[in-house]
Amino acid sequence: MNENVTQGVNLDMLRQRAYNLRWATLPADVIPFTAADPDYPGPVPIAEALARYASDRYWSYAPAEGILPFRESMARFYNEQRNVPAHTDRVIATDSAAYGIYVVCKAMLNKGDEAIIFDPVDFLFGYSIAQMGATAVRYATPQTTAEMTFDGLEELITAKTKLICLCNPLNPTGKVFSRQELTVLGEIAVKHDLTILSDEIWSDIIFAPYSFTSIASLDEAIRKRTVIVTGFSKTYGLAGLRIGALTSFTDEMHRRLMDASLHNATIHGANTAGQIAAVAALDECKDWVTGILRHLTEMRNLCTVGLNITKGVICQPPEGCYVAFADITATGRSSTDIAELLMKEARVAVVPGKEEWFGPGAEGYIRLSFATNREILAEGLYRIKQTLDSL
Repeated sequence: MNENVTQGVNLDMLRQRAYNLRWATLPADVIPFTAADPDYPGPVPIAEALARYASDRYWSYAPAEGILPFRESMARFYNEQRNVPAHTDRVIATDSAAYGIYVVCKAMLNKGDEAIIFDPVDFLFGYSIAQMGATAVRYATPQTTAEMTFDGLEELITAKTKLICLCNPLNPTGKVFSRQELTVLGEIAVKHDLTILSDEIWSDIIFAPYSFTSIASLDEAIRKRTVIVTGFSKTYGLAGLRIGALTSFTDEMHRRLMDASLHNATIHGANTAGQIAAVAALDECKDWVTGILRHLTEMRNLCTVGLNITKGVICQPPEGCYVAFADITATGRSSTDIAELLMKEARVAVVPGKEEWFGPGAEGYIRLSFATNREILAEGLYRIKQTLDSL
């Protein structure tokens, strides 16, 4: 699997298809470590499943909540691999995990409400909350993978607070939350009658010796107020197929999510081809995921070692996710300045720790995706080192 990944990166194809700050949007001499989207091709079983589906030449409407095989595969995945008693009838196929986050916010928030998000965290949480006329209240978390006690979190909860947003593993820091940490967070949500939005899109990308725990697996009281959001872009590279899922655990929550999604009105909905791909991913690609994780472990080690021997950079190995969150404060430059310098001098694109991307807590850091092959990653790290060592 590692050899296939290493040799399988097709730069010509990436320069045609890989948008969102990546190969297709940048000059040919720039190496992008930007959007968290893999450079290597996806699993063969997914391509074969799509080809079989396309050969029948029927592209009819799907059920509003998603086709039955998709919902069955999702429920089976949670029951068998996440110790979460999910039910087929409470799974909703969505147009991406990003839209799933938006739907949960729409279902749970009204104008003037508040939702707690971590700082730093991916911008989609704050964006979706703002679209509802609600306020994102940021809870400062370590920029590293340090243990969290959630001291001070309850002080942020008011009568307006309706939602706690959990990203596990946490993008951009790569933290994987322990069972103990999740229990504390879940008990706070139960105590204050808050809904938990649990974004678990990164849950397959966990590096040894760490392990993933879904907050919905802890107990019934926590589970009943949890909505799991997931997608298939990170593990399987299916971003362009726009497929994700919402899983809830009460009939009332399922109804609220369906109403918020606009699926019943056919204004929104998950495309059927994406659902076919997701079924193949869940049912036929376990060995592929195991191989990819071995490869990503090697890339994580290469990336963190390369960054830590670079002047002015400190990078803790992420516990999960295939992004490195590097501290560049010792350079004496802002994250924006460093990102611009690397683009201009090293011809490497990284994501600066700007408030608009991750929140104010990300300043002084840059994020790099290492979901590529060894040759590309090593060349990019060499360029970064040459540039920053000369400061």
